[in-house]
Amino acid sequence: MIAQMLATHSILVKVFLAFLVAGLFIPKMTAQKPLGFRKASFIYTMVFQGIATMIAFTGLIAMVFGDLGLSIATMIMIVIWGLMMFIEIKKYKLIKIAKIENPETHKVLKGGFIKISIIQILLVAAMVVLMILKAKGILAI
Repeated sequence: MIAQMLATHSILVKVFLAFLVAGLFIPKMTAQKPLGFRKASFIYTMVFQGIATMIAFTGLIAMVFGDLGLSIATMIMIVIWGLMMFIEIKKYKLIKIAKIENPETHKVLKGGFIKISIIQILLVAAMVVLMILKAKGILAI
């Protein structure tokens, strides 16, 4: 069962990474529609939170039932998860309250959306690399 939970966790992380990369196209697809950008951002945030929560849940189940303990790698994953959720919520709140009909505001928000998405991709990719190095025995954390 533990192998199945870890495999599910791994697959969800890969799906999440693909979702983050696909999210980079949201500002491009809604370039001429500020309100469409706001709606797409809302949907993106909800899906983001859903997938991130599934990742956290499968990781928690694997940790508890697999007697994996609370290692440094697990603590790093928890911190990254919390940081990503915080950033995503702040990003959406900013888009929600902004006067997005203003072309300059819309442009700034689209740029911020892309920059934040790239940071989130780098965080997830760094954690994947860290776990690969740990699994291969190169990194002992």
